[in-house]
Amino acid sequence: MEKQEELKIRHIISSLEDLKYGSVIITIHDGEITQVDTTEKKRFPLVKGRALKSR
Repeated sequence: MEKQEELKIRHIISSLEDLKYGSVIITIHDGEITQVDTTEKKRFPLVKGRALKSR
């Protein structure tokens, strides 16, 4: 595997390792990786009985 491809694969693996909730989207054009998008979701625990009320 050539060096440029190794860098792309390492970047994808690093993105996956750092992600707890979310997605990694890999865009391929003409058989080559051209873009990697990472979307991270933050999850917060619900606190029952503490909902905000509109006045």
